[in-house]
Amino acid sequence: MSKLTIPVGETDHAQGPAAALVTLVEYGDYECPYCGAAHPVVKAVQAAIGDELRFVFRNFPLAQLHEHAMLAAHAAESAGGQGEAAFWAMHDRLFENQDRLDLRSLISYAQDLGLNVGQVQRDIEAETFRPRIEHDFRGGVRSGVNGTPTFFINGLRYDGGVDADSLTVAIRRASRTSAAPTGLASGHRLD
Repeated sequence: MSKLTIPVGETDHAQGPAAALVTLVEYGDYECPYCGAAHPVVKAVQAAIGDELRFVFRNFPLAQLHEHAMLAAHAAESAGGQGEAAFWAMHDRLFENQDRLDLRSLISYAQDLGLNVGQVQRDIEAETFRPRIEHDFRGGVRSGVNGTPTFFINGLRYDGGVDADSLTVAIRRASRTSAAPTGLASGHRLD
């Protein structure tokens, strides 16, 4: 089983409490149809698990397969430069509009979200956030990511079904393991 080689840190885009029992990391591509299908699943899992879950998104644009994946990653990161809430608003907008990720559409989304449109356009055109995107990508490669979406639950690669039920079960299992007293595996009794 692959492990996450770069631990979740302060610079990651995260939703949920830092002290959550479970951290779910997704390596994703905004133009990938499988990531698009996983987006509402992640939202459902977040709603079901609540504050026991921290969700982290990392860029893994498959630029050779998806013409606009890198542009979209730049748009999300530029939005993130204007605040974490702006990142997540753009993140959602990109997945909700996967068929329209050209530069004109990205600028339109920035305007709709009330972002500094000029800054977003400059960031995209100058590839301001390329180092961050490449850092995410290299970390994914080192962690064994070879397609999108790829999920890690508490640092271990999750290879189960990408549906709300399967993912929720896996996260609840990880939550019980995380909550077990030191030295005890989940399911062992103290008597």
